[in-house]
Amino acid sequence: MNRSRISFRTAVVPLLVGAALYSGPEARAQSASPTIGEPAPAFTLPDTYGAEHALADFRGEWVVLEWLNYGCPYVKKHYNSQNMQGLQETYGEKGVKWLAIVSSAPGKQGYYEPDAMNEMNEQVGREALAVLLDPTGEVGRLYNAQTTPQMVIIDPEGALLYNGAIDDKPSSRPASLEGAHNYLAAALDEAMAGKPV
Repeated sequence: MNRSRISFRTAVVPLLVGAALYSGPEARAQSASPTIGEPAPAFTLPDTYGAEHALADFRGEWVVLEWLNYGCPYVKKHYNSQNMQGLQETYGEKGVKWLAIVSSAPGKQGYYEPDAMNEMNEQVGREALAVLLDPTGEVGRLYNAQTTPQMVIIDPEGALLYNGAIDDKPSSRPASLEGAHNYLAAALDEAMAGKPV
């Protein structure tokens, strides 16, 4: 593969999608990525039903954070194909606590009021434990979330094990799922088996 030739879609579209995650002048400052192997940044966020969820509540359990924006073509690919719901169900059955986070600000792509978000969750058949609302983008900045879906794995001790793409196919085409190497599944399988990620 010639890495010097990057297509517009590969290079620019994820940046445009990520731009919808935050708003406000403080959001323009780039935050450093949290360090793999170090404690995951703590947070507390409300879900779409108004219940609060703190990361600390899940100490002792495996946690996946999924940055979600139903307007993103990459998210649509994973939900319309049932790929994301399949992962949520598979790892949920293994005890993984899967939390989707919406860091879109009011008036930006991906932002929906809680009732509308609940309707969308029902339509797609979401299997995540909860959808958390981060309209200020504060938690997104803590994790340096720049695109959707961005995936994070946190181990039972609260350490950050993975923070990045869901797979190796940065394409919005559903056909790209065939033969894709799913980074999230590989990292979870390795970590849960006691192997290095």
